Amino acid sequence: MIDELPAGLVDAVRERLASTPGDLTPHRVAEALRDTGRPVGDATVLAVHEALRRDVVGAGPLEPLLGLPGVTDVVVNGSGEVYLDRGDGLERSPVTFPDEAAVRRLAQRLAAIGGRRLDDAAPFVDLRLADGTRFHAVLAPIARPGTVISLRVPRRGGFTLDELVAARTLGEPLARLLERIVGARLAFLVSGGTGTGKTTLLAALLQRVPPGERLVVVEDSSELRPDHPHVVGLEARPPNAEGAGAIGLRTLVRQALRMRPDRLVVGEVRGGEVVELLAALNTGHEGGCGTLHANSAVDVPARVEALALAAGLGREAAHSQLASAVDVVVHLARRRDGTRRVAELAVPVRDDAGLVSMQVAVSVGPTLRLDEGPGLERLLDRLGEGER
Repeated sequence: MIDELPAGLVDAVRERLASTPGDLTPHRVAEALRDTGRPVGDATVLAVHEALRRDVVGAGPLEPLLGLPGVTDVVVNGSGEVYLDRGDGLERSPVTFPDEAAVRRLAQRLAAIGGRRLDDAAPFVDLRLADGTRFHAVLAPIARPGTVISLRVPRRGGFTLDELVAARTLGEPLARLLERIVGARLAFLVSGGTGTGKTTLLAALLQRVPPGERLVVVEDSSELRPDHPHVVGLEARPPNAEGAGAIGLRTLVRQALRMRPDRLVVGEVRGGEVVELLAALNTGHEGGCGTLHANSAVDVPARVEALALAAGLGREAAHSQLASAVDVVVHLARRRDGTRRVAELAVPVRDDAGLVSMQVAVSVGPTLRLDEGPGLERLLDRLGEGER
């Protein structure tokens, strides 16, 4: 019924209601309809009331999509295109907005709920909503074809490792190998591109940490919610409207080290915090972990080097720290059909010049079959399972 309302009707009622204070009720909607000379049938009143309620509650017309089983992402490309991802790639939804103003209003309202400003002076925002949903928006005309909204939906309770096996993100033998990596307190990075499931896999692995250990999780925007009895989270804070009050990940990593962590976890390493993380993993903080954007496991040393150089750590020092800090990299990839898979495990190896390269220990075939790589023996040695 909402989609069948005459053009401009909802806007006309909205303007009438805005001119006088009061709660949004069907009775007030009916009065506003009479004032505009429009029909006041029960169906029309309820449809207009629902359309307006969506404007002020939750994620508006996106709310039904966010509640669909298995949805991980909902993205809005202007008023006419809304897509969702249920784990098999993006699919277009039937939901649309009446105009650009409606998308902009929703984006600004969600930003305000998160305590942030979104207008022409500050045309983009990235924050976490109260229910854990990650919200990002860029206003038009910076974005085309209109205001762009991206919502990343956290799975309630997260996935277990066994559920990821059932979803064919990885096979049973690889799951058991990853369990041994966690149990042996090896330091590891989960690498991959955007949307490959890095955070999902990391959360599942953290569930396998013994319950007596304390996890201190540092994130730019809180997404990691492992099902573990002892988790403490630290979340970065952006500057306020005056440009003050920012608290970055580097500061939070240093604070986390003073909180007696059994496992230090950096949800997403994408800046200078890589220096503090590597230093921590080199000073007795075993079992630390995090995620890192990279196109392949082989690219991880170059990615770490670039981040460390930007933070003031020289190339040689960055490679030296990486070689002794990280035991294994778990790399995920998104296939052409949209499915996410663990693609390979790799271990760092230093050459004669002291630079690190990654040596594949295990690669995963299309049927989830494991193929041994040249680095497997190194990985087994670190697990204490090498040749005896």
